[in-house]
Amino acid sequence: MKKLGMINSHIAKVLCDLGHTDMIVIADAGLPIPEDVHKIDISLVKGVPAFLDVLKAVLDDMVIEKIILASEIEFNNRAIYEKVTKQLDESYIEKISHEEFKKMTKQAKAVIRTGEVTPYANCILQSNVFF
Repeated sequence: MKKLGMINSHIAKVLCDLGHTDMIVIADAGLPIPEDVHKIDISLVKGVPAFLDVLKAVLDDMVIEKIILASEIEFNNRAIYEKVTKQLDESYIEKISHEEFKKMTKQAKAVIRTGEVTPYANCILQSNVFF
């Protein structure tokens, strides 16, 4: 059994398989997931697990180049936006429209669906290398 890091075997496998610039999505319960993208559904009930808890767990185990957010989150879900920006330096954050965000999810290696039920609580994480 793993001692440290991600213990969800499906998420751990995706993280291990990522190369430079590959992307994964952490999604709220309502984000449409493209049919051809691998879905890892960890939602249990409304709000569980929370987007921020999943984001923190993934960030603890993934080398990221940038995080992409829907620009609408800044004004429509201020609490989540502020917590995300506290976890990451502003230089890592890119904002795009929610419509463009949904289009970009088609390029993701996987979407991790949480139980989050607040608006725009989604992000795309672009992988970097540790060397």
